Amino acid sequence: MATVTNATKSDYTAKDIEILEGLEPVRIRPGMYIGSTDIRGLHQLIYEVVDNSVDEAMAGICDRITIFLYADGSASVEDNGRGIPVEPHPKRPQLSTLEVVMTTLHAGGKFGGEGYKQGSSGLHGVGVSAVNALSSYCRVEVRRDGKLHMQEFRKGLPVAPARVVGVASGTGTKTTFQPDRSIMETGDFHFETLAQRFREMAYLNRGLTIKVIDERLGQEQDCTFYFDGGLKSFVRHLNKNRNVVMARPVHIERQMDRTLVEVALQYNDLYSETVFSFANGINTVDGGSHVTGFRSALTRTLNEYGRKAGQLKDADPNLTGDDVREGLTAAISVKLPEAQFEGQTKGKLNNAEVRTQVENAVAEALAKYLEETPSEARRIIEKCLNSARARDAARRARELVRRKDALDTTLPGKLADCSERVPQRCEVYLVEGDSAGGSAKQGRDRHFQAILPLRGKILNVERARLDRMLASEEIKNIITALGTGIGESFTPEKLRYWRIILMTDADVDGSHIRTLLLTFFYRHMEQLITNGHLYIAQPPLYRIQAGKSRQYVYSDQERDEALAKLGNKNAAVNRYKGLGEMDPEELWETTMNPATRTVLQVTIEDAIKANETFSMLMGDDVAPRRRFIEAHARQVKNLDV
Repeated sequence: MATVTNATKSDYTAKDIEILEGLEPVRIRPGMYIGSTDIRGLHQLIYEVVDNSVDEAMAGICDRITIFLYADGSASVEDNGRGIPVEPHPKRPQLSTLEVVMTTLHAGGKFGGEGYKQGSSGLHGVGVSAVNALSSYCRVEVRRDGKLHMQEFRKGLPVAPARVVGVASGTGTKTTFQPDRSIMETGDFHFETLAQRFREMAYLNRGLTIKVIDERLGQEQDCTFYFDGGLKSFVRHLNKNRNVVMARPVHIERQMDRTLVEVALQYNDLYSETVFSFANGINTVDGGSHVTGFRSALTRTLNEYGRKAGQLKDADPNLTGDDVREGLTAAISVKLPEAQFEGQTKGKLNNAEVRTQVENAVAEALAKYLEETPSEARRIIEKCLNSARARDAARRARELVRRKDALDTTLPGKLADCSERVPQRCEVYLVEGDSAGGSAKQGRDRHFQAILPLRGKILNVERARLDRMLASEEIKNIITALGTGIGESFTPEKLRYWRIILMTDADVDGSHIRTLLLTFFYRHMEQLITNGHLYIAQPPLYRIQAGKSRQYVYSDQERDEALAKLGNKNAAVNRYKGLGEMDPEELWETTMNPATRTVLQVTIEDAIKANETFSMLMGDDVAPRRRFIEAHARQVKNLDV
C-alpha cells in the first residue's frame, strides 16, 4: 500500500511516495479492513477469528468453537479444527507458516487450493492478520502432532519465532488478542450482540457447537448454541411468535455440482415477507443470485401445483412473486468454493451459476412436498390467492397515491414544505399532534425544514395488508410527502428529504407512536433506514430556570445533576408533558436547530434481531409481549430500535 504525504505541486517527487510494509496499512487505515474502529469494528475482530474456525467446520473438521471475553478486555477464540500449520512455509522457508499467516495480508488457504473445497467466509486471508495488526498483544496456540506450539505478537510484529511449549492432545487453534485502544475507539464487547451473531452461525452450520463465555467482572454469563435442525430450526425460531400456516418448515438440502444448497421455508398468517440469505456463512443483506433462484422456483412451482390441483382456474392469472411471498419466512444458504460478492461489504452474491442450482434444487424438493402433503399445499395456495385478491385493491390504492403525488402540487394538505429543492439539503419532521405541529411550523427554518403533523396513532402495519395500509390517511400522507412510493413501486432515489426525523412526546403514547412509525419504515421502507435517512428527535424533559439562567435537560439524572450544581439557588423546574407545551422558540432552540439539537440516527445492527423484536412487540401474539414487559418494565422506560 502506498500513500502520498502532504506536498505542494511544485515539490511533489519520488521521495514523497511512502511504501508501507507488512501490516502497516492495516494500522494506518483500519476502516478499509474491518469497516470502522467503533463497536462494530471491535466486534468484527472477533468475527474474523471465529470465521476461520467456522471455515474448519464447513470443511467437516471442526465441531466445537469457544469464545472467551476476559476481565482485562482481551478475548480468545478456540476450536478443535486442524490447527494452523507450523512447519516452514515453502515460499518463505525462514518463517513458520503460522507466522506467515499472522503477519502477511492475503496469506491463507482460501485461494483455490485444497484447504477449503466447500467454501469459506472471513476476509479471504486478510481477517486474522488484520486482527493481529489491530491488537496490542496477540498469542496463538496451535495443537498439532501431539505438540502445543505458541507464538506471541505485539502490534502485529512477532515477539519471537513460533516454538513448542508443551504436549497436546487432539488438534486445534486458540487465538487470544487484546484490541489496541490507541486505534479502537472502544474495548467493551457487547455480549448480546456477539451471542446473536454466534447463534446465527450455529443455525448455518448444523451440528456445530458454539459457546461464548463472558468472564468480565459483574457480567459473568455464558451461552451455548447447537442446532441439529440447521436452517429448519432457524425458520422455526423466526416464526416462534407468529401463527403458522404449515405444521413444520419445509427443509431442502441438495448438493448441486460443487455448491451445497440449503433452504427452509414456512408460511405464517402475517402479510410481510421475512427472508434471510447467506453465502459461505455471510449474511447477504442485498440478496443475489441465490435469492433470485429461490424466488423464481417458488413462484413457478406454486403456480404449477395450483393449476394441477384446480385451485387456480383457467381464467385466473398466474400468481405473482408478491402473492407467493406474502407471509413467507425463509432462510437460504449456499456454500461454494469460489464465491463472488459485490463490493467490500459482501452484501450481494454474484455467481451466475448459483441461480440455476438453487432454482432446480428448490423446485424439485418443493414440488415433492406439495404432492406429499396436499392439505398443507391447499392452505398455502389459498393464502397466495387471498394475497392476489388483495393485490388488485392495493394496486388501485397505490395508483391513487401516485396520482395524488403527481397532481397535487401542495402535496398533503397538512405538510408545510420547505423552499429548498435539493433533497440532500432537506429534512422533514413527522410530528405527533396538530398542536406540536403548529409550534414546529412556526419555529422551523423554512428554507430546509418541512413539517408533517400526524393525528393520533397510525395503523399498526405489522397486522395489515398493503391495501388496508394505503387506506390510512396518515400513512398515505407520509408516503406522498416522502415521494418514494411503496411496495413494488418503491423508488428510494425519489426521496424528497435526506433526513426523516420522528418527533413525538416523551411519554408512553409518544413512545407507542414512535414504535408504530418505526414498524412502518422497517417493514415497508427498510432501505431508507439502511441508507441512514431515519432519525429520532430528542426533545428535553425539563426546563430549569434560575434567575436569568435557563437550561434544558433530557433526563431525571441530568435534572438532579443540574440542580446540584446550582446549589441553594432558587430554581424553577418545568416538566414538559408534551411537545405542544413548548413555544416555537423553545422547540427550535432545543429540538430543531442543527447547531444545538440532539437527534439519534436509526440503524439496524442486526436485521434478524430487529425482525424478532418487531414481530414480538407489534404482532398478534400477546404472551411474548407480556413476558417482555414484565421482564423489562423496571429497567426500561422506552424501547428504541
